[in-house]
Amino acid sequence: MKIGILTSGGDCPGLNAVIRGSVLKGVISHEAEFVGFRWGWRGVVERDIMPITRHDVRGLSKQGGTILGSSRTNPFEGEQGGPENIGRMLDEEGIDAIIAIGGEGTLTAARRLFDEGGIPVIGVPKTIDNDLAATDYSFGFDTAVEIATEAIDRLRTTAESHNRAIVLEVMGRHVGWIALHSGMAGGAHAILIPEQPMGIEEICGYVESVRDRGRAPLIVVAEGFKLDTMEEAHSHLGLDAFNRPRLGGIAEKLSPMIEERTGIESRHTVLGHIQRGGAPSAYDRVLATRLGMAAADAALDRAWGSMVTLRGTDIERVSIADATGGLNVVPQSRYDEARILFG
Repeated sequence: MKIGILTSGGDCPGLNAVIRGSVLKGVISHEAEFVGFRWGWRGVVERDIMPITRHDVRGLSKQGGTILGSSRTNPFEGEQGGPENIGRMLDEEGIDAIIAIGGEGTLTAARRLFDEGGIPVIGVPKTIDNDLAATDYSFGFDTAVEIATEAIDRLRTTAESHNRAIVLEVMGRHVGWIALHSGMAGGAHAILIPEQPMGIEEICGYVESVRDRGRAPLIVVAEGFKLDTMEEAHSHLGLDAFNRPRLGGIAEKLSPMIEERTGIESRHTVLGHIQRGGAPSAYDRVLATRLGMAAADAALDRAWGSMVTLRGTDIERVSIADATGGLNVVPQSRYDEARILFG
């Protein structure tokens, strides 16, 4: 069997470990052949293909980024896109399956290609946001939380030195898992997430409570957070390839509002793509490797339209439709648990 692998959407730590796990399992256990599509779905549409051998993945699990490159290309757009053209390309190249490693946008595209054209695809969940349903955790999340927690630790010392309030913005389009975990780990004085809109007066109440105790307030906010007066999450960066708003900037919006209402000098920091970069944590290396190995097995079993997933400590399979049918949101109980620590 000849299997093509792609990494699509935003990059994250652990992508190379998935590639390595798939190739080693496929070559050693099944004598499969592997190729990579460069730049995500763009490589599928444009036939930008490279061979991947066992030698090519040697020592790859500790390396950040992706050797295949990534993009936010929509495989249904362009003259060469769509299931009919992609199916013809696979036949002509002798490729029997695609392992698509990606998040919400990537896997939604994979589901459509399978549903509408029978494209033989296996999904691997990738998102630092941890927002995909049907998997308990996705690789990249643990590393992102570690990076955000270190940032909180560093910001705390400079905030205390100047007696300032600092608002740290982390990623999280629809869900606030990174903000929740890093905020709890770093001892943030308030955690603002998309699932829980909040008024500016309540936020300022937490800030003033911290100030009154002689501390420097530190707030963690997910990029998708909305004040209770906002209709949509803050965005001034246009749309991505899947016509979704490119979020970012809510911390810059909140910081002056806090300073105006409380009189506390306030600053903001947007962590941004730092959360995606660098070497993956040990946990993410192991999880990504296991998911990659399971994806190779699923391809050899011709379990098209399925996604490998983590349930507890076990790797299982679910349909991509189930995985993309809803979001893995922060439940109320988890937020109430963290809220005890605010102020």
